[in-house]
Amino acid sequence: MPASFLIRWFCQIYALLLYSYPRQFRLQFGGEMQQIFRDRCSYLVRTQGRRRLLSFALRSGLDWLATTVREGSDAISTAAPNTLGHLRSVWKIGRKPSPRGFVAEWAMTILVYLFATTTLVQAYVVPTGSMENTLRIGDHMLVDRLAYADPGAEGRRLLPYRDVERGDIIALLYPEDVRQTYVKRVIGLPGDRIRLVNKQVVRNGRFLVEPYTQHIASWRDPYRDDFPAAPDLYTTPRGRDMLLHHVRNGEVVVPPGSLFVMGDNRENSADSRYWGFVPREYVVGKPLVVYWSFDAPTDELEDWSAKHVLDVTLHIFTKTRWERMLLVPRSQAAEETGGPQ
Repeated sequence: MPASFLIRWFCQIYALLLYSYPRQFRLQFGGEMQQIFRDRCSYLVRTQGRRRLLSFALRSGLDWLATTVREGSDAISTAAPNTLGHLRSVWKIGRKPSPRGFVAEWAMTILVYLFATTTLVQAYVVPTGSMENTLRIGDHMLVDRLAYADPGAEGRRLLPYRDVERGDIIALLYPEDVRQTYVKRVIGLPGDRIRLVNKQVVRNGRFLVEPYTQHIASWRDPYRDDFPAAPDLYTTPRGRDMLLHHVRNGEVVVPPGSLFVMGDNRENSADSRYWGFVPREYVVGKPLVVYWSFDAPTDELEDWSAKHVLDVTLHIFTKTRWERMLLVPRSQAAEETGGPQ
């Protein structure tokens, strides 16, 4: 995708975000703020690449959230201009507070915030250990919903686009209940042949070397460790359909428009082995960053009960995993070696 398209796309989003500022402030400084944002985007693309541009856009979004709250609060203040900054003092002079205007401006702020948090990023907490040690129970993440656009033509025109690749860590809608969101690693793309031999994945006839995996079970499970086999007790209807219609010569063949995913904690992961393929359109996005990690059990993380709120309040400093703050989950393609003899 051309860098000029990415800049225009960011600038359109930024122009929309400016509507959350009070009208007087927006009219006086909005044009200048847009130009500064555009110039900085252009400079970053020319000198440091798109990764820095995405980082800059994220920081700008956080700055927007902080400043809109501050400026909206000051819009109804009758205090004289003070030392809080030249821009704020200039636009407040002679302006009378208007309750109706304040309500309208904050309504716009809420609408823009909802747009940003439902279209751009999504907050997600890891409730189970299926991705240990890549992701831990209690990791609170932001999921980049723009990492994988709709592969259709309309999506290609409107959004930055890259397709899913083997080894990617993705957030997805659980195929058996789309109200739930899971995080797994992509193992197979359409056309890939997948099986397991003694816990090791064989893809298209070649073993995968997967340094990100964890094996914790001391006992052997024929279905789990030598997949595919006769349906397991825990396979779902979609999983049984996969075994019935998509197994060829002892291998699962990933159909068009689908993905085969697995958790990194292989003996403690409900994944495509049990509930089948993931439709491509069920991919929500890509984990962007762990913004907070709190040591709590699964049952508390799945439901913010009064007990969990109290636990967070009393132990936020001692149970926060500070070493995981701002951790970026890394996708990693497995190395392929010779196949089984």
